[in-house]
This record gives sequence, structure tokens and C-alpha cells, in this order.
Amino acid sequence: MKILGFAGSNSSHSINKQLVSLTLDYFGDQEITFLDLNDFEMPIYSKDREEKGFPEPAHRFRNLITSHDAIVVSLAENNRTYSVAFKNVLDWCSRIDNNVFQKKPMLLMSTSPGKFGGGNVMKAALLYFPEAGADIVASFSLPSFNINFDADQGITHPELKTEHEQKIRAFKDRLGI
Repeated sequence: MKILGFAGSNSSHSINKQLVSLTLDYFGDQEITFLDLNDFEMPIYSKDREEKGFPEPAHRFRNLITSHDAIVVSLAENNRTYSVAFKNVLDWCSRIDNNVFQKKPMLLMSTSPGKFGGGNVMKAALLYFPEAGADIVASFSLPSFNINFDADQGITHPELKTEHEQKIRAFKDRLGI
């Protein structure tokens, strides 16, 4: 099973990257690709730029989705929605074909330093991603990242850790692994 993981953030200190990394550790016996959005920088999407053609990174991002069986993603929340870096990748890819996620099973996550755990971006993604071809099997939001996560121990809040592991188990069951 080939699993593609990424965070919807271009920050080198992304807490969402940390959450994805922890989650991917639960799939250690699978073929994992953990991509960095910084490798997919493109001009800001506009109709005028689209008329000149699609940037190579948009095709490369879509090809990575095509070549994998499932997706694990954690979205950063900036001003109550997707980060600009992720939104730009999503915009370009959706113009190539709105079936961005190609019906791949997805474990959708978010986290933030605040108590809502990226709830606004999660809400937006739960509404839009299925329209963009995501088969969202499970979703998980980790609130108060700096309180509930430790770099060495992972999720430290017992109930949240149990919920996270249950979501991973449901995802693995769906994948048959």
C-alpha cells in the first residue's frame, strides 16, 4: 500500500507536519511518501496565468496523488481557512481537473495552538474535499497543540490520543491493512 502524506503548510516549523509525521509512523510497514509543500511553489493562481499553461509542480502534485493508494493530510489554519501555500496548490490542481484527490481514501486532520484545533479549516475541507474527489474515511482535529503534543511522546492527552488511534485504525481497516 502506497500512502501519501503532507501538511497543508509551508512552514519549516509546522505543527501540522509534526502531526502527519506522527500519524505516518503508524503505517511503518507501508510505502510512505511524505511531501513538503515547499517543493510545489508556483505563481499565485489567476485566470491570466492559467491561459499561459499549468505549472509543472501542479502536474507533479497530481501525479503523486495518482501514484498513491491513500492520503494522510493535516491542514494548517490561517485566518480561518487553508494556508495560502496549500490553497494555491489546490487552485492550480483543481483547474487541471477538479477531481484533485482522485477518489483516494483520505485521513483528514488539522491542529492549531488554539482550543478549536483548526476547526474552521476542517469544516471547510469536509465540505469541499469530497467535491474535489476526496474519499474522507476519518477526520481528526487536535486542539491546543502545544499543550497536547510532545515531540518525543506524540499526543499526550489520553482521550485525544485514543481518538487519534481510533481514527487511524478505521482508516487502516478501510485500506485493508
